[in-house]
Amino acid sequence: MSSVNTAIQLITREQAENGAARGSTCSPALAKGPWDYDLAEALAGIPAYGPGASSADVAPAATPRQGQLPEEYKRATDAELARRITAAKATLGDRAVILGHFYQRDEVIQYADFVGDSFQLANAALTKPEAEAIIFCGVHFMAETADILSTPEQAVILPNLAAGCSMADMADADSVAECWEQFEEIFGTEPDADGRVPVIPVTYMNSSAALKAFCGEHGGIVCTSSNAKTVLEWAFERGQRVLFFPDQHLGRNTAKALGVPLEQMPMWNPRKDLGGNAEQQLLDSRVILWHGFCSVHKRFSVAQIEQARAEHPGVQVIVHPECPMEVVDAADSAGSTDFIKKAIAAATEPTTFAIGTEINMVNRLAAEYPQHTIFCLDPVICPCSTMYRIHPGYLAWVLEELVAGRVVNRITVADAVQANARTALERMLAARP
Repeated sequence: MSSVNTAIQLITREQAENGAARGSTCSPALAKGPWDYDLAEALAGIPAYGPGASSADVAPAATPRQGQLPEEYKRATDAELARRITAAKATLGDRAVILGHFYQRDEVIQYADFVGDSFQLANAALTKPEAEAIIFCGVHFMAETADILSTPEQAVILPNLAAGCSMADMADADSVAECWEQFEEIFGTEPDADGRVPVIPVTYMNSSAALKAFCGEHGGIVCTSSNAKTVLEWAFERGQRVLFFPDQHLGRNTAKALGVPLEQMPMWNPRKDLGGNAEQQLLDSRVILWHGFCSVHKRFSVAQIEQARAEHPGVQVIVHPECPMEVVDAADSAGSTDFIKKAIAAATEPTTFAIGTEINMVNRLAAEYPQHTIFCLDPVICPCSTMYRIHPGYLAWVLEELVAGRVVNRITVADAVQANARTALERMLAARP
């Protein structure tokens, strides 16, 4: 099976030649090199996420931007980049470890020493204490987490600094701090008769180091899509209610599964007074959801599930819990990327699976398990905009710079932020089912 990038190139070429193509993408710009987006942003002076699922999301002014990739890497053929990456890896040996997220393009994943979700990869890096450099082929918040958990002597490198995350950017430290001040005015700060404080902050792993630090400082915790249920139970033992950010859908789906009524889960929109709520709504709440979402998983719909069931009787529909509630309810099951992978691996008979998560992972699962029929619920090829900005050209560049004794694109988290963020992460690790 061809890679997602190969399919995008073919579809774009067919559209240009014939005015039609077998299949469709959400943007013809996906066929271009990511360095074209770097240049466009530099000329416009305005950051953006690039083509793909997050193209319509507004990037904050402070969003990191990537400088221009040297021309030799832009002009290099796939074969030349493969040769240079392989040679640099061999030269560096154990001095460097490459981490590849599930959503990364195949052309990069093939060089990864470890493949997994953000937290799996951060932990994988811990098994390589001899590595001087950790090259994280993912997005910015993932590299930050790796820097928090790694040793001070290790350099964490993000091959393209513009590989951010629109969902993570939907909750910033200033907005969360302002929200918290309003909570203190409404709820007070004193615990109830059972010793539970008014609010416990819970941040999804897909958030900045600053927000993880906020949770660590305010008695809160971090969660992943794998352990969100356990973390919410931990928070309810300690707090009367939970502020869950930045992803509303993971918070809603998890709390609903725990029996929290929807009317006790108001949304907090940081652009509105009291988040768009009446004070009594907040007082009656159990979980306050931040107005954030993943643009990849927001694309999935009940109509897509209905179509999959009509065209493939007996299909098993598995979706990520970042999908909207009605999509999770209509699916056969929902779970993290690791859950999805394990569910397919556990199927003993040939099965048809319709998967609601990022297309690169779905495509890779289809190739890895050819005994099954595996396809993405969304018929339009629309990868994660920011993951897709990592290209073999950037990987070759950062590796060859390391060979030359230079560290580029290093991601560092300030010591003060690291301390509180690590506290929140350690609470998560201690909150076991």
